[in-house]
Amino acid sequence: MFTTRPEIAGTFGAVATTHWIASQVGMAVLERGGNAFDAAVAAGFTLQIVEPHLNGPGGDCPIILHSATLGAQQVICGQGPAPRAMTVARMQSLGLDIVPGTGFLCAPIPGAFDAWMLMLRDHGTWSVRDVLDYAIGYAARGAHVVPRVCATLETVRPLFETAWPTSAALWLRDGGPKPGALYTNPELAETYARVVREAEAVGGDREAQIEAARRAWYQGFVAEAIDRFGREFEALDTSGRRHRALLTADDMAGWRATVEAPLAHDYRGHTVLKCGPWSQGPTMLQTLALLEGFDIGAMDPVGAGFVHTVVEAMKLAYADREAFYGDPDFTDVPMAALLSPAYTAERRRLIGAQANNDWRPGSPEGRSPRTDYAAALRRAQEMAAAAGTGEPTVSRLGAAGGDTCHIDIIDRWGNMVSATPSAGWLQSSPAIPGLGFCLGSRCQMFWLDETLPNGLQPGKRPRTTLSPSMVLRDGKPWMSFGTPGGEQQDQWQPIMLMRMVDHRFNIQQAIDLPSFHSEHWISSFWPRGARPGKVVIEGRFAPEVLADLQKRGHAAEMGGDWSEGRLTGARLEADGQIFAGANPRGMQGYAVGR
Repeated sequence: MFTTRPEIAGTFGAVATTHWIASQVGMAVLERGGNAFDAAVAAGFTLQIVEPHLNGPGGDCPIILHSATLGAQQVICGQGPAPRAMTVARMQSLGLDIVPGTGFLCAPIPGAFDAWMLMLRDHGTWSVRDVLDYAIGYAARGAHVVPRVCATLETVRPLFETAWPTSAALWLRDGGPKPGALYTNPELAETYARVVREAEAVGGDREAQIEAARRAWYQGFVAEAIDRFGREFEALDTSGRRHRALLTADDMAGWRATVEAPLAHDYRGHTVLKCGPWSQGPTMLQTLALLEGFDIGAMDPVGAGFVHTVVEAMKLAYADREAFYGDPDFTDVPMAALLSPAYTAERRRLIGAQANNDWRPGSPEGRSPRTDYAAALRRAQEMAAAAGTGEPTVSRLGAAGGDTCHIDIIDRWGNMVSATPSAGWLQSSPAIPGLGFCLGSRCQMFWLDETLPNGLQPGKRPRTTLSPSMVLRDGKPWMSFGTPGGEQQDQWQPIMLMRMVDHRFNIQQAIDLPSFHSEHWISSFWPRGARPGKVVIEGRFAPEVLADLQKRGHAAEMGGDWSEGRLTGARLEADGQIFAGANPRGMQGYAVGR
């Protein structure tokens, strides 16, 4: 089969990320003796510089790791929760019936920094200075600007110039960055340099330095700057109004990233690991459980039968996501029942030869599903109407879509990391003076109804779309993989995995094959719309596939030739060989190794 590039093979180590600079930084760390955890942290901070429209220091980061030393897998939850002052009553008192998609009101506690530091402390070997040195260098001396950074900035330029002056000063100086040029972020370089100085001020102990860095971020100068700006400045957001922040320094001081066991489900001899129902990750497990009852290997991997069957399974899994998933510290999620053979068999019988475009969450353990589907349909219609009548549009209000990054690393000792940093995009909220970054916007994923599984409560984690993956084969760590893509993350990933397990493609082949996604869900992002029955297939599918899907009842359409997915992956085989691949779409992702 034709591929855009070879699958990387080696025995020393491999790194695959969504940007070639971050991939090479990760490999440089491995070459200098660091392990996969050191490499992932260094690459993660570098991604904040080279993909600032896709992630930032004020964002989130869930991580799944395998420690060869422990012989076990862990999830590090870098998803910060809602601030204490963020209540349904407070939001409604501001005249809101939905959380804005930009600005200050949708900002959770920034989680990425502590997730990286926690992994570095518990599993890494390098110091704070070591891992931050690459990001500091690129921020201070300049990083290559990819065209999408410039395109994103043009979308929000009017907002920056008229309402977010600190962002204009940071990102539009000298007219803004140009594609292919070098662009610096001296404020962020100094922020990280100061973190290093404060870390080293406590002495030479590595773990003590990491703890000092965490304090500097969550109890020191970073938290203080965030608190001060949030109190002083009113940020225009997608509500069309200006609001001060709810997030405070006290919120940040009281939070730290946590460690938990991953959720697991077996698919044809492979144990798939995902984050818990505070993420959408279990939808992938539910999808695979449903599809295990079909002869996927006998289906054409680019045929209409495969697309139809997978899409119908995904519709059922995503309906359950909306009806039952939420932060398990606040919501009683019937996860065991959702993955049980009996419930799965019952749901599988709903998959027929024709598309069903109804909204069909299930009733695990006899529970009644609770969603806001009718409101989502109404919002989708309202936004479509507003776009045609001169009402405030997404771009005018600054809600330029942000996406995500991903990192996969395997080292020579067998350590493995799958991490999906995101949010804190440069277009999320106004840049914080003196820090060189902005806050995230993940709280837009809450409903303003405490009775819903993902309903807003102070201290609760918004149900994130971020969803790294890891797979064990015969009980041993086999593959780390993931993708940006919001709701599509847990659609493109099972497609990739099935093409490897059922159709025997390698990583690069599975990534390069034309892919697809369904939009038959309630969007996690403002304005929380829904598009019943919609399926988008990549333009490289045969025209008869599109016609077949439409005949089956799907609201199917053809996208661009290379428009579906930004997957990366790395796997470790029993003979010690390490393989890796990365997505050619967008011409940014690369795998490296030797």
